[in-house]
Amino acid sequence: MANLIALTPCHALLPVTIGRISVTEITPAQLMSIAPFAGKQKAVTAQLKVQVGIGLPAANRCVSKDNVTVWWFGHGVWLVNADVALNGLAAVTDQTDAWAVIAIAGGGIEDVLARLVPIDLRASHFGVGSTARTMLGHMNVAITRKDARAFEIMVMRSMAGTLVHDLEAATRGVAAR
Repeated sequence: MANLIALTPCHALLPVTIGRISVTEITPAQLMSIAPFAGKQKAVTAQLKVQVGIGLPAANRCVSKDNVTVWWFGHGVWLVNADVALNGLAAVTDQTDAWAVIAIAGGGIEDVLARLVPIDLRASHFGVGSTARTMLGHMNVAITRKDARAFEIMVMRSMAGTLVHDLEAATRGVAAR
């Protein structure tokens, strides 16, 4: 019988530090997709508050409390990094193994991301807690501002190597200036 070894999406790719920018992998224990059934969004928010202490955020926002985060993830869909039971209220799907999640932080981070992302990520337009589904290079990503000099980026697991490569190339370009 084969002896299988579980590896993270960015195994052997991260961490990387170039200039003032560091890129590290985040390995959430759980990522659950939540899609409330028609007319059930308020009930889902109420039930989430009971289960994890926070409800569904508005579009393009994320909220966190006690190591639990809920991200807006698109029209009628949210992602939470906790196991939740919303029977009869929402379709809940385990997405834990589907996503690579990285943290990128440091001075000049907005300059690096401006080379890759077609939306304005400057703090004056994309503040802490802002999240967006957008493109990074040719990949669909979810990007969230964590603080003034840090972002979290989620990409489909199969794109992890490309994400790290593109971020390294853009970071090297900014560091060389």
